[in-house]
Amino acid sequence: MARPQRIVLVRHGESEGNADDTVYEREPDHALRLTATGLRQARETGEELRERFGDERVSVYISPYRRTHETFRAFDLDPARVRVREEPRLREQDWGNWQDRDDVRLQKAYRDAYGHFFYRFAQGESGADVYDRVGAFLESLHRSFEETDHPENVLLVTHGLTMRLFCMRWFHWSVAEFESLSNPGNGETRTLLLGENGRYTLDRPFQRWRTPEPYGRTG
Repeated sequence: MARPQRIVLVRHGESEGNADDTVYEREPDHALRLTATGLRQARETGEELRERFGDERVSVYISPYRRTHETFRAFDLDPARVRVREEPRLREQDWGNWQDRDDVRLQKAYRDAYGHFFYRFAQGESGADVYDRVGAFLESLHRSFEETDHPENVLLVTHGLTMRLFCMRWFHWSVAEFESLSNPGNGETRTLLLGENGRYTLDRPFQRWRTPEPYGRTG
């Protein structure tokens, strides 16, 4: 088994929806583009990634959304050293189809009160639903490590909630731990680093906005 030395998670740059939530009434979520700020963020992240990867190979998985594809293109990685796959299981949490701004704001308030992991958007997904598909992707990812020539790096270009749920699944965090963490900023990375003991550690934590409140002891 050839496990990668690092697994890098990247949130897309600022999108039109991040800058103006009324756009969801006119455009599908998956079709939203990066703003000029988002493109700049992606280019800056690309500089960091090119330095980090150097001459090493990279296996890339991209959410099928336009903003994640635009983010990846702005990284300007050497195409001779990357293999790229679109991965629908890394998409954003589904909030329904055409979105009414006031309804979404109301549902977000309900979600804050009910819990981000368990609350299901009308005609959409809960955080638990996203956790399940991220878990299915992880099973596929682990199988890919069985390739003797697997690249030294894995790069996931995805969304903030998906990044937190990926780490929750990987590190076996509790629901309470997940609920206490904030999304990374646009263009931010988190990296799982393989240690000499064969275990991965996170290069830096997610920002915590409250103390976890578990129902019982785990671990």
